[in-house]
Amino acid sequence: MSPAEKKDLIRRDHPELSISQQCRLVRLSRSAFYYAPVGIDAATLALMKAIDRVFTRHPFFGSRQIKAYLRREGIVAGRHRVHRLMAKMSLEAIYKRPRTSQPHPQHPVYPYLLRGMAIDRPNQVWCADITFVPVKRGFLYLVAVMDWATRKVLSWRLSNTMHADFCVEALREAIARFGPPGIMNTDQGSQFTGSA
Repeated sequence: MSPAEKKDLIRRDHPELSISQQCRLVRLSRSAFYYAPVGIDAATLALMKAIDRVFTRHPFFGSRQIKAYLRREGIVAGRHRVHRLMAKMSLEAIYKRPRTSQPHPQHPVYPYLLRGMAIDRPNQVWCADITFVPVKRGFLYLVAVMDWATRKVLSWRLSNTMHADFCVEALREAIARFGPPGIMNTDQGSQFTGSA
């Protein structure tokens, strides 16, 4: 049941129960009962319309570019405010992102071994994953090898390609420093399922 539905169950003029008692019965805080949402002021609404107009024209603009565009039109707003309002309006810049977890059709699919397992000691389970870091002219790829129990990053590497070499180097360094893990958990991306 949503807070709004719970709020509807409470009667201000109940003959036997106070508002506090009713709130306790429906498990709603008193502050949530008395809360009245504040609307958006006219200036913020005008800014949101301007952001929407610019984003419709240039859907690949992020908050920085929209802020700069609006400033050229004489509308001054900080980047963080533009970013917050874009999030509120569910606007996100459209740009090509790399696909970091592509399975190779000839590589084996490994079973998931961690379901229901208690992980409570170092070197019991490690994990590795690849993410991308946007830079001025493209992306760099970052692989990190972590220990699940300690949440410690054991090794990491950066690469400008998605070849498996940098993943293998990071894993070899982690094994050389800490010994082999009991289980190595990764997604089914080709860098992690290949023979290397």
